[in-house]
Amino acid sequence: MEFDLSDEQRILKESVGRLLADVYRFEQRHKYMKEKGGWSRAIWSRLAQQGLLGLPFLEADGGFGAGAVETLIVMEALGRALVLEPYLATVVIGGGFLRHGGSAAQKAAHIPSIVDGSKTFAFAQLEKSSRYDLNDVATSAKKMGNGWIIDGEKRIVINGENADALIVTARTRGARRDKCGVGVFLVPATAKEVSKRSYQTQDGLHATDVVLSGVEIAAEAAIGDVDNGLPLIERVVDEARAALCAEAVGLMDESLNMTIEYLKAREQFGVAIGTFQSLQHRAADMFVALEQARSMSMFATMASNFDDPAERAKSMAAAKVQIGRSGKFIGQQSIQLHGGIGMTMDAKIGHYFKRLTMIEHTFGDADYHLRRVSESGGLF
Repeated sequence: MEFDLSDEQRILKESVGRLLADVYRFEQRHKYMKEKGGWSRAIWSRLAQQGLLGLPFLEADGGFGAGAVETLIVMEALGRALVLEPYLATVVIGGGFLRHGGSAAQKAAHIPSIVDGSKTFAFAQLEKSSRYDLNDVATSAKKMGNGWIIDGEKRIVINGENADALIVTARTRGARRDKCGVGVFLVPATAKEVSKRSYQTQDGLHATDVVLSGVEIAAEAAIGDVDNGLPLIERVVDEARAALCAEAVGLMDESLNMTIEYLKAREQFGVAIGTFQSLQHRAADMFVALEQARSMSMFATMASNFDDPAERAKSMAAAKVQIGRSGKFIGQQSIQLHGGIGMTMDAKIGHYFKRLTMIEHTFGDADYHLRRVSESGGLF
C-alpha cells in the first residue's frame, strides 16, 4: 500500500514527537499517574497549545480541518510515548459524536472547549452484560415533558473521573438487544444523580463505574436521532478502532526498538545476546508482525472514511484482528527477550505490553472481530 505523508503531515509527526520526547519520559509518567484521574492537566494544556486537540474539527467549528491520517499520526506518537491523557475519549470519541451527529448549538457549546483543553469527555457505553455489542443497551431514557430521564449503570468508563460530560448510550424503546431504539445523550458528569466508583486499570489509565439514577436532561442533550442512534455509534466507534490501531502500532514500534537495544546491550558468555542467531530470528519475526500491523492500521485509517457502513465495519474488523495478533506476539516476545527484568514494574517494556493487552480488549478482541469478518464473507 502506498502511503506517503504530505509535507504538512511530516511536520506534524516531527513536532508531536519532539513535544512528547520533552515532556513524557517514563519517570515523569509515574508522576502523572498520581494526579487526579490519572493524567496531567499541564500536559493536556500543552497538547492544546500545540493544536493537537483541534485537529479533526472543521475550521468553521474552531478546529483545523485535519483528517484521519493526522489522527493516525498523533495516535501513533501517543502510543510510542505511552501517554495517559484522554485524547481518544475526548477528541476522537467525544469529538466524533459532535462532528457526525451534533447540532449546531451542541458544536458551538462544546467543540471550542475541547480545542482549548478546558473540557474533556468520557464515553459511557459498556454495560455489565453487553460485552462488545454496541446495540446491547439496558440503560433507559424515558421521555418526560420536554426532556429525558436516564436510569442505568455503565462500566469501565475511561476518563469518567475527570470528564466534564458523559456521552451515554440509552434505550428509548424496544428490547435490550434491538438495533433500533438506541439514543445518544450528553449528560453532565457532575449531575447529583450521577454516582461514580473510580479505579486504576492494568495499563495505568483510570476508569469509572457510573450509576445514573433518574438523571434529568433537556431535549437538547440528545445527539442525533434518539430512536436510531446505532449507526452514529457504530461510525464513531469505528473511528475509535482505527485510532486504537494506530496507537497500538506506536506501542509495538517502540517495544521492538527497546527490545533490539536491550539485545545489543545485554551480554552473556562475554558477548551481546543480540549476536545469537535464534534471538535475531525472533527480532525479525517481530519486525514482520509490526509491518503487518502497520499496513492494516493504514488500511483502517482509510476505511474509517468509507460511506458504506458494512464495508467500513468489515475493514475495521479485519484491521483489529491483525492488530490484536501482532500486539500479542510482539508484546510476549519483548517480555521474553528482556528476561526476568521485563516482568518488573520498573521495566518500561512491561507497561507497553499491558497497554497493548488493554487495546486488544477495547471495542472487540481479535476473536470477536474474526467472527465478524467471517460472517461478512471475508475481507475481499
